[in-house]
Amino acid sequence: MDFKEEITLSELKKESDAFLVDMRDETAFAYGSIPGAVNIYEGEFDSSLLPRDKHIVLFCKSGILSLPLAEKLIAEGFNASSLKGGYMAWLREKLVPSSEKAAEVEKSIRKEFHRSLFSKFAQAINLYGLVKENDKIAVCISGGKDSMLMAKLFQELKRHNKFNFELVFLVMDPGYSRENREIIEHNAKLLGVPVTIFESEIFDAVYTIEKSPCYICARMRRGYLYSKAKELGCNKIALGHHYDDVIETILMGMLYGGQVQTMMPRIKSTNFSGMELIRPMYLIREADIKRWRDENDLHFIQCACKFTDTCTSEACLADSRTGSKRMEIKHLIASLKKVNPRVEQNIFKSVQNVNLETVIAYKDKDGVHSFLDNF
Repeated sequence: MDFKEEITLSELKKESDAFLVDMRDETAFAYGSIPGAVNIYEGEFDSSLLPRDKHIVLFCKSGILSLPLAEKLIAEGFNASSLKGGYMAWLREKLVPSSEKAAEVEKSIRKEFHRSLFSKFAQAINLYGLVKENDKIAVCISGGKDSMLMAKLFQELKRHNKFNFELVFLVMDPGYSRENREIIEHNAKLLGVPVTIFESEIFDAVYTIEKSPCYICARMRRGYLYSKAKELGCNKIALGHHYDDVIETILMGMLYGGQVQTMMPRIKSTNFSGMELIRPMYLIREADIKRWRDENDLHFIQCACKFTDTCTSEACLADSRTGSKRMEIKHLIASLKKVNPRVEQNIFKSVQNVNLETVIAYKDKDGVHSFLDNF
């Protein structure tokens, strides 16, 4: 029997019992997938998990990696196909214009999600002094759920008009694919966020770097954001890291880096005089962000890197393992929470309750200090 190696979205819609397999990693899958799909990561693919009596439809981000795997499964006797265009094709089809969506999202923030999102946002701003009179803040938007929500929360804060400050919604295009940029621009328009887009060539610059290209890319992107924000007259840039990012970073530093440190809510830039980085979503839980996204039927990108589906170098694989470590930490925290429901709060509080008299050594700008120094 001849099986079709590649099918389109329109063809998929005609099938009622296709077995959908999302080949992307667990982190990408958690950010969003096609409803009903199961997650079997391409790097750990096991065909024994697949039913032989169903049409198996595989998809990755853009349909590049799923096609050869579909061909392999067909050779093994499966009825398998690759979804043409992958998850991005499905996501682009969801880009349906709506003149009412922004108002619906804003209403949800004021009503259903006021306590879990806006109140936590305002609490972090007040607790850590993140927004001051006459600030001009570059709200940095990557295109994901976190930064898009942050933009809407800042708009809500501005609506309260408690004091004067300005906002610039800043999107840097470091070399996005046409599809990624289209999704970012669509969601910004859909949500009523007036973005300022500027371009760089960071993706091309880091593509040939052998060691930690994703880390270097992130550092370069932050530098470009600082530079553009300062050019626009801003004194702060805001990033969308949330509570779960903070506690995961604490544990990752301890378990994989051999150090105790955290992701700070506010940092003074060492390279751009007068500039600060703030994280106003510091106290917001990721589960609440996902619930806001899903209940408003919003769809965002996870990673806008145009090389995600094509880079198979050791450097890319090493950086992907770093992402896997963060997912390992997520699983560890979830496991610990079953025994101790307060484990997340305790991890968060641990870096606020450091007793320097009970640590062997600590370091600051002046160097390393041992407990023996004053023994």
